[in-house]
Amino acid sequence: MATLFIVAEESAGKTAIAAGIAKRLMGAGKKVGYFRPALSGDRSAPGDAAFMKQVLALPEPGDVLAPVTDSPASVKKAFSRVAEGKDVVIAEVRCGQTAEDSLSKTAYQLAEALQAKVLFIASYSAPLNNVVQTAKGFGKSLIGVVVNKAPQSRQTRIKEEAAPALKSAGIPLLGVIPEDRTLLAITVAELAEAIKGKIVSNEAKSSELVENIMLGAMYVDSGLEYFSRKANKAVILRNDRPDMQSAALETPTRCLVLSGGGEPIRYVRNQAERKTVPIITAPGATATIISQIETALANSRFAQEKKLSRLAELLEKNFDFAALSQSLGL
Repeated sequence: MATLFIVAEESAGKTAIAAGIAKRLMGAGKKVGYFRPALSGDRSAPGDAAFMKQVLALPEPGDVLAPVTDSPASVKKAFSRVAEGKDVVIAEVRCGQTAEDSLSKTAYQLAEALQAKVLFIASYSAPLNNVVQTAKGFGKSLIGVVVNKAPQSRQTRIKEEAAPALKSAGIPLLGVIPEDRTLLAITVAELAEAIKGKIVSNEAKSSELVENIMLGAMYVDSGLEYFSRKANKAVILRNDRPDMQSAALETPTRCLVLSGGGEPIRYVRNQAERKTVPIITAPGATATIISQIETALANSRFAQEKKLSRLAELLEKNFDFAALSQSLGL
């Protein structure tokens, strides 16, 4: 059995990468397990484990996949419960920004205790020198680094700069994964929750992903042209502008957000029903709603299965699965 230890700083995208790799291995006929020890102060572990349990159809309960523990010995014992009968177990844990960080030191100990191969996920914004020094702490267990959330326009430059720096330190660069709007999106339901809003029509569409946010146009005559500029969007409008609401509904829209509370007029509601577009009414002013949505987008986590197909495409094009399989002996 092989153990792949995926390590990254907070919000670098390790769970997304773990899900993509797991699905790829399962597609190749491998029995894949998952392990996410809930170390001290790590509040993300239960949610990540619940998501992976669903995605991978794992039989183990959540508290087994994400045990609350700090000791390498207890982690190893808990790990043995999920490893039974598996070809590969993907474990993930946070590390710190530097090799001297206590989180990093714990990650080094756990990787050694589990005799795992380590894949280090670095966010595009992380200082390259820190990445090199922190990754080197895993020694011979390290199989490579992946740079995640890279701007599309800078992929080539990142490869030209990162690959030589990593190579000089004896670290392979296994991929540069581009930033993608689909992976940063939130669902209609998550948006409604973030703004303390109520979905008053087409709630069945609440799992659709919102990739763009637009405000109302200045003039009604420009509404159709303006709203046609972006697809898969949420449009934020005052509840007293049914003309602009109607214009937005004539373009590809995931949901309408009506500020100031109150119900949409019957004509707009009927139009939304025909177009199967959810309408969210929210009590706050437009400026408040925008701020709440920005916060929700900034905190958006990889937790929707609809994102998996897009992630699979990105990994297939930008990640060295052959090198991974060879390192794991698969």
